[in-house]
Amino acid sequence: MSTVGADKRMARRFSLQLPVAVRDRGREELASTRDISSRGICFYTETRLETGAEVDFTLTLPPEITMTEAIQVNCKGKVVRVEDLPNGKLAIAAQINQYQFMPTN
Repeated sequence: MSTVGADKRMARRFSLQLPVAVRDRGREELASTRDISSRGICFYTETRLETGAEVDFTLTLPPEITMTEAIQVNCKGKVVRVEDLPNGKLAIAAQINQYQFMPTN
């Protein structure tokens, strides 16, 4: 059985375009997700992050996903892949190492 080119992800991905606030070395940028799972995220940005870099980000999961109310989630992770896109943007894939649900207002 060949595993060449096989998808090795352990968690189901959801293709969702959600705003995400990405923080790296004291800077914050608003980005947009390409997809997300319980273990990782891929988002579009204009700022290059290096593979292996620690990254913090916050996003709001909509009621369609939570089946209740919108929930804000603060995550910490590590960049695992950076893709240069033809439009000048970057696709950043990050592993989620920690997350915390934030209180609603």
